[in-house]
Amino acid sequence: MEAVSDNGRSGLGGMGTGRSAVTATVAFDGFRFLAGGATVLIEGTRIVDVLPAAAGSPDGWEVLSAAAILPGLIDTHVHLVGSGEPDALRVDIDRTAEQRAEVIERSLAQQLAAGVTTVRDLGDTDWAVGERGARPGEPTVLSSGPPITIPGGHCAAMGGTAAGTDQLRAAVAERAERGADIVKIMVSGGAMTAGSNLLALQYSEDDVRLVVDEAHRRGLAVTAHAHSLESVRLCLRAGVDAIEHCSCLTETGVVDPPDLGGALARSEVLVTPTFGRLPELAPSPQAEALSRATGFSLADRFTQVGGFHRAGVRLSAGSDAGIHPAKPHGVLPLSVLELVGCGLPVADALATATGAAAEGIGLAGHGVLRRGARADLLLLDGDPATDPAALLRPDTIILAGTPITAPVSGGSPTPS
Repeated sequence: MEAVSDNGRSGLGGMGTGRSAVTATVAFDGFRFLAGGATVLIEGTRIVDVLPAAAGSPDGWEVLSAAAILPGLIDTHVHLVGSGEPDALRVDIDRTAEQRAEVIERSLAQQLAAGVTTVRDLGDTDWAVGERGARPGEPTVLSSGPPITIPGGHCAAMGGTAAGTDQLRAAVAERAERGADIVKIMVSGGAMTAGSNLLALQYSEDDVRLVVDEAHRRGLAVTAHAHSLESVRLCLRAGVDAIEHCSCLTETGVVDPPDLGGALARSEVLVTPTFGRLPELAPSPQAEALSRATGFSLADRFTQVGGFHRAGVRLSAGSDAGIHPAKPHGVLPLSVLELVGCGLPVADALATATGAAAEGIGLAGHGVLRRGARADLLLLDGDPATDPAALLRPDTIILAGTPITAPVSGGSPTPS
């Protein structure tokens, strides 16, 4: 599939007009830590060079310094219409368009305050995110529009229902015509919709293959919501580009067949486990019901995803932010920490939220410290190589070349 370029729709453009040098003794370039740190030179909205920290800064450039520097974070799975309250996606259905717009704006501010400079929205209501357009001072947004789902199925109230060949073709065509960045299809049921069976298939393999073929013909990638093991295997056979959750659930909990990790790796599908939650909050009622019904446990999921990484599966750190109180917007750093807890080396876990995430979602020029890349940076007051929890302490966020001071606790970031 073709990469998505930083065009007028996804870029914020024109915010930074000066020249600045950002220096740190610890630097992560999106894939690896740079020995000796780095000085990143920014002109306008772009990185113009990345030098060793010892090289110093050019004369006449504004200098910013921090303990650590890395690309702005990328959350590959959010719901901006979700405000983080109980049953948030259902609550959104009853909002007016004006109320929904306020929630989206607040959600983006919360993401930015956590150092997230790019989000991929994988389910809005009535195209509220997809047709909103880029706004100065906000993270870059990629959007799927309402997810394709069966009538009465998981997230059906968002407005994306389709059944049968003609409706599925029309659904993909509509997303292309409305400028969606990706097509999302709900292959299994989901926990957050009352009456939905998370283990049941919502579409056949022929249905999913049709959506994939129609989307690819239009230059769009397809990501599939898939919780059950059966739905994950179906997605692999149908050739989807990405799988959300990929929980591999059965009636007896999470399973990890010995052949699955290799199959996922060989397919080069992007897997987003949707980790990241506030640990001090109790599990959602839906999660508790799932645990009672199947024996699901997070410990089993962490073991499974650690195995996926060892098998070479492409992972991204999308969080599913906004869907309930334990998953507010801006929770992505905790997703990275949970991936470290799964056994991923710190550099690999950071890559799932920066360089590898950008590659996985086809977003060129994001998620890296590299000449010509968009100047979205995160400055920290600690060393994430030895203390990954430093991600929870953003110092300054640089958005398209403009420094923004991170709030001390909550609130919205403000221009420096």
